[in-house]
Amino acid sequence: MILYNICIALYSCIVSLVGLWNKKAKQWSQGRKGIFSSMQKHIHANDRVIWIHVASLGEFEQGRPIIEQIKREHQDYKILVTFFSPSGYEIRKNYNGADYIYYLPIDTPGNVRRFLDIAHPEIAIFVKYEFWLNYLFELKRRQIRTFIISTIFRPKSIFFSWYGTLWRRALESFELMFVQNQESKELLHGIGFDNVMIAGDTRFDRVAELAQAAKKIEIIERFKAESDLFVAGSTWAPDEDILIELINENPSIKFVVAPHEMDEGRIAKIINSTKGGAVRYTQCNATTDFGSTQVLVLDTIGILSSVYSYAKWSYIGGGFGVGIHNTLEAATFALPIAFGPNYHKFKEARDMIALGAATKVESAKDLQEWFNPLRDDSAYLKQISDKAKNYTIANQGATSLIMKAIFN
Repeated sequence: MILYNICIALYSCIVSLVGLWNKKAKQWSQGRKGIFSSMQKHIHANDRVIWIHVASLGEFEQGRPIIEQIKREHQDYKILVTFFSPSGYEIRKNYNGADYIYYLPIDTPGNVRRFLDIAHPEIAIFVKYEFWLNYLFELKRRQIRTFIISTIFRPKSIFFSWYGTLWRRALESFELMFVQNQESKELLHGIGFDNVMIAGDTRFDRVAELAQAAKKIEIIERFKAESDLFVAGSTWAPDEDILIELINENPSIKFVVAPHEMDEGRIAKIINSTKGGAVRYTQCNATTDFGSTQVLVLDTIGILSSVYSYAKWSYIGGGFGVGIHNTLEAATFALPIAFGPNYHKFKEARDMIALGAATKVESAKDLQEWFNPLRDDSAYLKQISDKAKNYTIANQGATSLIMKAIFN
């Protein structure tokens, strides 16, 4: 533990230093200042608190169905949500489904004791990952009911290595572990843990809610008009490079491109490189005349899931980098999906490729070859679309299983 605590302290110092020139690192450090005084001001001693911790935005969306069902069914509890990453906290810090939202204080013994003294949770729920040793050991010492949901364990994880003793001990903190697949259950059984339930992934329940609650977006409706729409979500520069070729080769199709980060240089490149004309969403209003404009750059957040409801085809970014982004938001709207080659750590992506609902592409040529038959053959398009939609329907129900296990 001494080495672990030293590493945690060093990490915090390095991020603070990087924050001198990096916006996200600065948010990470500055956002943690004054947490305890704010918690003491707002969390009352007689509050019954359920603490839900998520790493970032993706994990928040996995935890969200649980949060919202607790709010509906157990109104005597207050919900405390913590984030590790600025990319989650800064977007959801005003989320009204939780009573308290903070960054997670750094995992040092002193911070952990102070956090738990003030928060005094009756139940702690970790979403998918985030195994902070000091937090987990202290939760166990205080006999606080602790769970992890929608998690996946892999053979190469630290828990199954010869040097993973501390991490295996940390797993003893969980009353029950809700995993996504049989492999995870078997791996945990192999190291002596049978307090495991295969519940699946709560994101399927979340995207089902998104499909039902899709918003009407007047700007998208007018931009699309009578054309067919292709939506590319959470894209990065390598994604945009191959998409630009696809756009220019398909002048009769309208495209919405939603960059993962609002990088002005990349947005300018999209606008300047597409031959059919492009406009930014934030520069549009009720009087904008789109005419034959082919591309709309979605330079805003919070509406991408609803934009998918207007589309026929989709591309999900991130696959030429550390990994693809959320494919299920597109699949729930029955969209065929393409993405880059780095998808293997995402179970839903592997599943949809096996089903034929999604395709890996490595070049502009691959993307065009995937798109052409979907564009030209309506029967084939429906076949692939149905596979995507049916996959999301078949995997719903994790939230209900988890809620029953925790509260019964």
